[in-house]
Amino acid sequence: MEERAVLIRGPERELDGYLVLPSTPGGKRPAVVVIHEIFGPDAHIREVARRFAGEGYVALAPNLFTGELGRLLTPENIRDAMQSLAQAPADLRRDPSKFAAFAATQPPERRPILEAFGKVSSPPTQAGFALDLRAATSYLRTLPEVDRGRVGSVGFCFGGAMSARLATVDPDLRAAVIFYGQNPPLADVPRIRAAVLGLYASEDSGITSTVPELAEAMKQHGVHFEYHVYPGAKHAFFNDSRPNYHRESAEDAWPRVLRFFQEQLVP
Repeated sequence: MEERAVLIRGPERELDGYLVLPSTPGGKRPAVVVIHEIFGPDAHIREVARRFAGEGYVALAPNLFTGELGRLLTPENIRDAMQSLAQAPADLRRDPSKFAAFAATQPPERRPILEAFGKVSSPPTQAGFALDLRAATSYLRTLPEVDRGRVGSVGFCFGGAMSARLATVDPDLRAAVIFYGQNPPLADVPRIRAAVLGLYASEDSGITSTVPELAEAMKQHGVHFEYHVYPGAKHAFFNDSRPNYHRESAEDAWPRVLRFFQEQLVP
């Protein structure tokens, strides 16, 4: 397979991207945008992109944290921030004013990292990220190797939420997979044209408990939505580089995703 670094021109900035092309000939291919966790497009995300290329997809992993956010949200800084957040109320990241107040109480060296955390969780920033991702799907559609009518997305944690948000702003997206990501704004559900698959963990109640609301909104607006909750799994169960990796769930989820994309993206 061929791997290359690319630049993606978004509406207000350029994003770094990691592009992987299948090694076998096959004409125009379906394509998948692989959207990273809060840790950015790390080795795990690049490996997921290569796994999709191995299945015959053109895979693109854009870096939504290109620039200052990436300099702040290093793995070490994220670990420190999570230690602080472990002592905070569960609803903190869903309330920007509470998050800002909490960040102000932390040691000075942690405040910029926590503020970056709060920024990437805020609705205005995520709305901008969704437009950046729409630029990524547009970029894929310009490639000679890609069938422009067969583009999907998959995201994990933060990226799962962004995969859902991408579906609300790209009417040409054919399929979107959410791995344990927060719901998109329910008011935006009527704009979704893609088929959506959600994969969640039973021991991740802050996210999984909200999924029935999304399912009801999808049903009301005629959006194809299927989801599965894995018993005994915790948040980030698919990531084999993290402590919450749950082999049984991850090994079921991968073929489930491939079947979904086969149904939605492959003639």
